[in-house]
Amino acid sequence: MSKLKLSISSCPNDTFMFADFVQRYKQEIDLRIEDIETLNDMAVHEESDITKLSYHVWLKLRDTYDLLNSGAAMGENCGPILISKHKAYPDEVPDMSIAIPGEMTTANLLLDIFYPQVKAKKVHVFSDIEEAVLDGEVDAGLIIHESRFTYKDKGLNEIVDLGELWESKTGLPTPLGGIAIHKRVPKTKKQEIDKALHKSIQKAFAQPESAMPFVRRYAQEMKDEVMKKHIQLYVNRYSLGDDKAVRQSVDRLLKEAEEKGIV
Repeated sequence: MSKLKLSISSCPNDTFMFADFVQRYKQEIDLRIEDIETLNDMAVHEESDITKLSYHVWLKLRDTYDLLNSGAAMGENCGPILISKHKAYPDEVPDMSIAIPGEMTTANLLLDIFYPQVKAKKVHVFSDIEEAVLDGEVDAGLIIHESRFTYKDKGLNEIVDLGELWESKTGLPTPLGGIAIHKRVPKTKKQEIDKALHKSIQKAFAQPESAMPFVRRYAQEMKDEVMKKHIQLYVNRYSLGDDKAVRQSVDRLLKEAEEKGIV
């Protein structure tokens, strides 16, 4: 069998979970590291066998990819944050121009669910959004990943946390992204991969320093403090799988998206 194409992001939560997995399967996989919107686009074009993707895009690809039990990124009363250079309020959001981290991201889907009136959006790589706001290119930015730990240091202000809105509305954790496997992969291999990822996450929890060299390799000069905060926030009990709240939250996301005519 040819090598499996594994695609994950450079974000610490992904590399932390996959550190042991990549080491164990290095002879069987071709690893690719990309930003989340590139991963989403690759999934649309069926380029990856195993991939991190936004739940937003998975809702559209669920006939092509299955979600693994392990590897979910769920926010607990936190999620994508809308930020601005100057103090702004949630009722101003519909009239703002907003930098988003990709049209297929769950962040953008949540923005559409809570602020469907927003029309002026501009796609940026997630790591460039803070600068776009600071430069005045846009009125606001929708930040994800480690930017939630850096925007205040840059003098930027929170308008609203979409994860807090989601949990307030649904009582469920915020579904951000998961690990999916293409349906062309044999069922027995899928089960093996899922178990191996589960073990990899367990090892990372039990021996976090064993995963950190792999995390640092792709963390783009991120400070250790920020990396660890990122991991603590998004690698949690839901990442180990078999939690009904994950499925309930993803199902609710689908319902909300269908009601808005998005999916």
